[in-house]
Amino acid sequence: MKKTFYIIVLLLTVNTINAQVGIGTPMPDPSTILDIVDTERGVLLPRMTNAQRDAIVDPAPGLLFYNVDADQIQINANSAAAPVWEEFSLVPATASAPGDSIKYENTDVTTDINANTAYSNLPIFGTELWNDNTSLYSVTGEELTIAIAGRYNLRTNVSIINPGTNGARQSPELRYFVNGVAVGSYASTGYIRRTGGHQESSLHLDETFDIPADAVVTVRVRRIGSTGPVNLREVGASNILITKIR
Repeated sequence: MKKTFYIIVLLLTVNTINAQVGIGTPMPDPSTILDIVDTERGVLLPRMTNAQRDAIVDPAPGLLFYNVDADQIQINANSAAAPVWEEFSLVPATASAPGDSIKYENTDVTTDINANTAYSNLPIFGTELWNDNTSLYSVTGEELTIAIAGRYNLRTNVSIINPGTNGARQSPELRYFVNGVAVGSYASTGYIRRTGGHQESSLHLDETFDIPADAVVTVRVRRIGSTGPVNLREVGASNILITKIR
């Protein structure tokens, strides 16, 4: 009789091991191996230091723990033989991507940005310094396309110079355009002239906009003062930074 009882217990144990486990629920979701239900408590992951984490032998891909040194949940995003520990995030980069940014600096120092009273594109997209998300940002010529709708901060810093001997008072002006429509404030300087050491100045824009999906963003410039050439002052001395806020 005892032998029969032990066999039954063993069979039930094996069946339980291979079945689903429900904690706080008698009916775990059929798609899960472990279903935890509680309205007052959470799940506490194993907590380790960097040294303890690095001592794990062949950590499985997807292994999850809380790093007390970095104050973040980390996951092995690579193989057991070559683990790569990354911060675990519940925000899909392709859907929202808050914090992703792109930055460019100028290479053009010969274009006259004071040539026309009508707006034209500022030659600011020269060298890419970084692009956190190529699915979100793309640049063609002097146009930036933003693929995902959201709220973005745009910062532009432009160093300018009168390169010649013209003593006239030049005053170029900047403004952002989204899909060809002017938005936000103006950036303009009093004036610059090749007299008395007043030939250099700078223009700055810092704006936050709600931008639709697949929008084309440009920084445009026009002449509002006297004629005469005005160039970007040095290679790399002008830049633009765009950051997705939400």
